[in-house]
Amino acid sequence: MCLFSFLTSIDQLALWTLWTAAGGLCSMAQWRLTLTLTALYVFVWRGWASLEVNMEDRVEVFMDEEANIRCMYSSAAPASSLTIQWFVRAPGVSNKEQIYYKDGNSEFEVQGTKFTGRISVSNSLETTQKNSILTISNTRLSDELEFFCRVSVDASEEGRTQLLVFNVPTHPTINVVPYVSAGTQQLEKIASCEVRNAYPAPNITWYKDRTPLQHSDSKVKVKTTRTVNPSGLFTVKSDLQLEVEKQDKDAKFYCEVNYFTPGTQEMMESDHINITVYYPTTEATMKQESPKGLIKEGDRVEIRCQGNGNPEPFITFSYNDDLLSDNNLLVLNNVTRRNSGTYLCSALDQSFEESSANLSITVHYLDSVVITPEKPVHLEEGKDLSLTCNAVSSLSTRAVWYKDSAYLTEGHVLNLQNASYDMAGMYVCVIEAPDLPELRRNNSVLVTVIGKPVIIAGVEVIPLDSEKLVNLSCTATGHPAPTIIWALSDEQARVSKWITKKEDEVLSFISISTTSDITASCEAANKMGTVKASRDIEATELKTPTTSITSTTSTSTKAPETINTSKRVRKEGSGVIIAVIIILILLLAILGSVLYFLYKKGKIPCGRSGKQDLTKESASKDDIVVEMKSGKSAEAVLLQGVNGDKVSQ
Repeated sequence: MCLFSFLTSIDQLALWTLWTAAGGLCSMAQWRLTLTLTALYVFVWRGWASLEVNMEDRVEVFMDEEANIRCMYSSAAPASSLTIQWFVRAPGVSNKEQIYYKDGNSEFEVQGTKFTGRISVSNSLETTQKNSILTISNTRLSDELEFFCRVSVDASEEGRTQLLVFNVPTHPTINVVPYVSAGTQQLEKIASCEVRNAYPAPNITWYKDRTPLQHSDSKVKVKTTRTVNPSGLFTVKSDLQLEVEKQDKDAKFYCEVNYFTPGTQEMMESDHINITVYYPTTEATMKQESPKGLIKEGDRVEIRCQGNGNPEPFITFSYNDDLLSDNNLLVLNNVTRRNSGTYLCSALDQSFEESSANLSITVHYLDSVVITPEKPVHLEEGKDLSLTCNAVSSLSTRAVWYKDSAYLTEGHVLNLQNASYDMAGMYVCVIEAPDLPELRRNNSVLVTVIGKPVIIAGVEVIPLDSEKLVNLSCTATGHPAPTIIWALSDEQARVSKWITKKEDEVLSFISISTTSDITASCEAANKMGTVKASRDIEATELKTPTTSITSTTSTSTKAPETINTSKRVRKEGSGVIIAVIIILILLLAILGSVLYFLYKKGKIPCGRSGKQDLTKESASKDDIVVEMKSGKSAEAVLLQGVNGDKVSQ
């Protein structure tokens, strides 16, 4: 009876056990069995009853992406005894809507909800720590709800998660008002900033040169509007109002958008813009833009005029009451000193207020250089001369003198003292302005020194290849150019003559043919005087020098050989001498061998007198004499070689 009660209902078993313990309806053995089963029931029931469910507070995801909501729970109950259900609830609504159900026998997705066809649930039930994951595809803004996970055994536990959906806004666009006026002391709208398709709604902050503009400032006002699109996304627009000042024309304005994304907050900036600020013209200014320094004749001059208002005022230029230009840049090409003066600029703004400015310019000049005396100067030899160089200029100048491109001195006056022929030439004077180096001119004057001739190179002998002709030259200079006259002690010797001239320098040549001594005279003459140079020329100077080589032996006599004294002949003569020396050494060696052989045979006596005879004989028969002389005749050389005696000088 008691066992049947246990098998029928565990709850009834617990009550029955308490009753038997109190009333003793069963035997002692039955009572012990019942007590054991009751303890087992208490242990199992407590294990199943310890059910815990844990979920994240919120899950964040981008729109159109996949969201995963995890439900974690712990239970020792078998999987077949668990029931898992998923619910959603909209904000401000008390009732929950079921979207999923699973127990030990069935599992299904609730039909007819807005999640139908977009969700899937995966369950892990094999371990003590179990979980159920709800996956939502193509997440929409309307999915931003509370999600509940309910797990049931004999009792139920429930967890909740808030799903948040995000969408990145478009890049902010900034629009500027065409122009605003400064100095009105009123707030004026200057720009607007707009972003679209954002979720949740972003925040917009205005900046001026990296400084945030606060709405609390009395000179700044920011008006922001948020619009929800049919898709649920936000369009946010912010208008900036500002009390504009003149210096705002150079400021950079932009807006900064702060928006939310899963797990963080991000920022992006709009383009940085300038605003057009209108303000009246109160002052006009003029400046010389080109050239940067002093102006000289021939330059291109550029003068700019500007007003301090915006927009730019209407500019006009005038000079001596003549209108020159209606542009803010005045260009003067190839200016002259007549362009010097004061130029006037007038600036007329939109309010017909006129401002003016003026600028004085000076066009510097340097006139032609004048050298005194101007014409070519004829200066007598030994006299003094002063050359003066000047030029009219608007700037202080300096003068530098050159002669034949070589620097002489600095100064407006050049003094030439005790004139000589080397002072003759072209003198150049250069005038320049130190403050404006580009201002530079020059002039030149030819100075000629007049005097009697000077013989630069007297009578010089120029040997020719021909053995019969010799050239004589004479060089003289002077102004006027001298005439050269030749005089020879042997009038028959003259063959021909010719003259070459280079400015005031004269070079004269004559060709002569003679074998005797001669005196040549060169006379240079002009109207200022005459000079003369002479030279005695020996016959040996008129002939080509020669070299004689004579070789004589006891057995044969060779005729003397005459060789011209050129480098080629000298080299050949040296070779002959070396060959003769080598032959002599060989002959001496042979002679020594013969004498030794005769001595051994007893043919030669050993006495002193015998040696003297032998030596004398050898000297008379076997001597070989080689000499090179240019001043002796071939006959004398040959005679010395044959006789073995010196020829008397």
